[in-house]
Amino acid sequence: MALFFLGTVALIAAVFLFLRTVWFHRDPKHPNVPQDDEAVRSPVYGIVAYVREVKDGVVLSEKKGETIRIDEITKEETDGGGYLIGIAMTALDVHYQYAPMPAVVERYEHKPAQANLPMFDFWEYVRITYFRRWVQLWAKRYLLENERQTFWLQGSQFRLALVLIADKFVSKIQTLVSPGSQVQAGDKLSFIGRGSQVDVFLPMTEGVDVLVQPGDRVCGPMTVLARVNSASRDSEASGIETAALR
Repeated sequence: MALFFLGTVALIAAVFLFLRTVWFHRDPKHPNVPQDDEAVRSPVYGIVAYVREVKDGVVLSEKKGETIRIDEITKEETDGGGYLIGIAMTALDVHYQYAPMPAVVERYEHKPAQANLPMFDFWEYVRITYFRRWVQLWAKRYLLENERQTFWLQGSQFRLALVLIADKFVSKIQTLVSPGSQVQAGDKLSFIGRGSQVDVFLPMTEGVDVLVQPGDRVCGPMTVLARVNSASRDSEASGIETAALR
């Protein structure tokens, strides 16, 4: 009986050690990522937590009391519209972050926090990590208060922000690029320890087709989150310029 108990403990310890030292740090290769200027690829592996429309700088909500300003998430003042896609990463997901499109890294900004709040309670953690099921994460306090790092990327057709939000047990965010770096879709941007979340903010409304919904599993740059029609973008920009001349 004692040998069985010790064997069980040893097996659990070995599995845990494998997950934390090998599986967690795996670095999958993406050798043939299409360099499509109109595609927004997933910057991470994980599960889509929410897809929200932004209007006049405010994230729209179906439920009363859940209205949040987009600048509370990005930590940069924004009054326009767009789309916000949140992707939750668990301890079993790949924890590298990838460029979602060919772009230049305009800049990145780190916002520390006195103490990070947990993303999930125990049962939410079990549900999303081991059963790979969606959980409701929108409007939780960690979304606004936890440590984060925001990347602003400028592509040939549009600009977007990636917001890396730390979970309670995250030790650090390792940045692998610098401002001014030219990256291709699928290039590594950073690495986050433990569980965390990455939000993609597309500051545009015209010509955007969001291709994912909450609960969808995304596999890094092999998954396209949205497509931006450049013709529609040009039309929108033309309309803005015309209005400005009146």
